[in-house]
Amino acid sequence: MFRLFAYQRLTPVFAIAPILFFLAVAPLAPAQIPVIPKAPATQTPTAQKPADTQKPEDDQASIETLKVSVNLVGLFFNVKDKHGALIPNLTKDDFTVLEDGKPQTIKYFAAESNLPLTLGILIDSSGSQLRVLDMEKEVGGAFLRQVLTDKDEAYVIDFNIDASLVQDFTRDVHRLQAALNKVKINTGYVNPLPGAGNPVPTAGTARGTVLYDAVYLSAHDMLAKEVGRKAMILLTDGEDEGSQLKIKDAIEAAQKADAIVYVLLCADRGFYGSFQVGYSGEGEMRKLTEATGGRVINVGNKFDKLKEAFNQIAAELRSQYNLGYVSTNTKLDGSYRKLEIKAKENYKIQSRAGYYATPREPLPR
Repeated sequence: MFRLFAYQRLTPVFAIAPILFFLAVAPLAPAQIPVIPKAPATQTPTAQKPADTQKPEDDQASIETLKVSVNLVGLFFNVKDKHGALIPNLTKDDFTVLEDGKPQTIKYFAAESNLPLTLGILIDSSGSQLRVLDMEKEVGGAFLRQVLTDKDEAYVIDFNIDASLVQDFTRDVHRLQAALNKVKINTGYVNPLPGAGNPVPTAGTARGTVLYDAVYLSAHDMLAKEVGRKAMILLTDGEDEGSQLKIKDAIEAAQKADAIVYVLLCADRGFYGSFQVGYSGEGEMRKLTEATGGRVINVGNKFDKLKEAFNQIAAELRSQYNLGYVSTNTKLDGSYRKLEIKAKENYKIQSRAGYYATPREPLPR
């Protein structure tokens, strides 16, 4: 298990300039914390996609790229009807794209993109998850077996009073399941009373559940340099206690990494009530998911609801539309640009809310 970073309650001056060179064109993140240490190559695959994840040569023509630098903005999104059913078989003529309210010309469009998927599983192991953790491990492993193909990769991060990389990038579902199985509850608190063996929620302690830090690190250190489709799935009750960063920092990092964030709210409300601790995580999680093109699915402590939630995410990841446009605002100044995709029909568009104007990938044609 690799520790993502060491928490220090000191003046926030860290020697990290070498790891932030790729953010030089964007505003510096509010909190500066060291990069996640990568596992040795003998233990886990490298974080970069190996050559064998590429499409066969006869498919390359469809994704040939321009040999020029352009301000390409790429968007992955889902389209749903009023009942929440996915709408397939639409074309680029069915959509308009606005950036900061100004229409953009769609240069590239594809339905059900075949690009590789990089997926992060972030699992909350704080005390409040005691009664749902085993369920998360079982259903999460089944989801990975269902959704990952031989060209996709995933990793597992465990967070409680700190955040740890349990499994680095791998295509091996058995390794991912083993990583999930390693995750254990860390309550952050031990009841000193004789005979009191039950853990209690860590809310109110100095450090309990560093949710926002875990999302930031997953985006900034794991996904930012990856290409193609990128997503995070958080298994958590949505409560943060003790992160060095704020929810806005987590959102910004996810948007800069072009990562879609899904949150599966796994919470035993009775557990909170028994200790008279308030539960308020859902609101912040909705901010995170709506900004990145994902969504919150509330599953409580129900096995069937969690399974269905994972099935819904799998369907959405397999039914994404992918469009690209060259922004009419050519300044790569790191500023935030609001995005809006509109459909001609009265469909619901599930897409990220904006992006940061840093150099983009070359435009597919």
